[in-house]
Amino acid sequence: MHQAQSELAQTAVSQPKRSKGAEILRHIKRDRQLLLLFLPCIVFFILFRYGPLYGLIIAFKNYNVYEGILGSEWVGLEHFKTFFSSQDFWMLFRNTILLGLFSLLWGFPFPILFALLLNEVRLSFLKKTVQTLSYLPAFLSVVIISSMIIDFLSPTRGLINTIIEALGFTRTYFLIDPEWFRTIYVSSEIWATIGYDAIIYLAAIAGVSPTLYEAARVDGCTRFQMMRYITIPSILPTITIMFILKTGAMFRIGYEKVLLLYNPMTYDVADVFSTYVYRKGLLETNYSYAAAVGLFEALVALVMLLVSNMISRRAGGSSLW
Repeated sequence: MHQAQSELAQTAVSQPKRSKGAEILRHIKRDRQLLLLFLPCIVFFILFRYGPLYGLIIAFKNYNVYEGILGSEWVGLEHFKTFFSSQDFWMLFRNTILLGLFSLLWGFPFPILFALLLNEVRLSFLKKTVQTLSYLPAFLSVVIISSMIIDFLSPTRGLINTIIEALGFTRTYFLIDPEWFRTIYVSSEIWATIGYDAIIYLAAIAGVSPTLYEAARVDGCTRFQMMRYITIPSILPTITIMFILKTGAMFRIGYEKVLLLYNPMTYDVADVFSTYVYRKGLLETNYSYAAAVGLFEALVALVMLLVSNMISRRAGGSSLW
């Protein structure tokens, strides 16, 4: 027995160690089919995500289309100073923070609650029907979603105002009232994303061991107690990761829906960094200034992502990295 072990040890020692490059080539050869499937994704990110980063230097230049990116005059932080000293800065900062914060506070818990309640439904047909209807809005474009909101809230023929009038109240033109814009935006975000986001939590719930529920039933736990003490703690790492991602994206409000829903009457509460970049960059062709504003927005979002990840790691041990 000892002789066989010594022979195996000698054989292991005598075999030459593979170099790191040879090991990488071996893995590439072994997983070549998976890597081939992954190749379009790599090319996409290189061309449309990392490649355009080169153009960010126009934020520090007075960009001229005839002189090109490299030939344009270098102005340093001039565009950033102009933006920070303008009257628009604090309005944009306030609107972006509030819209993102309200979307996070109200929009983040709803998919979790929806997934927990849907998991308790025992009728398979009813469960699948509700789930299908809930994530149908995720397949609609922002333009269609915004058009539906405008039609629903129309002061003349909108469904909401028709119900309000039937209840004895006065019709209201919600979309020109600044007090209603944030409510409309956040509620429409919840409606459009609740079903799609709930899929992630339902997948996490499906991974919970059934033996935990069986043991809880033997101990006499109610369904609410099983949800509280088994389901929620089991999916807590998934909730944490999703919260970090949502926090990082809180500052980056998409311009499409805001652009389609706002108007000059609601600029003071609806105008955000992304719509401001759209107006300055594409409509006014002030590319360098718009790039500076967009870069500032991206940097703030990055800081928020890093901070939320650090807090999550120190508080609960779960994080993105």
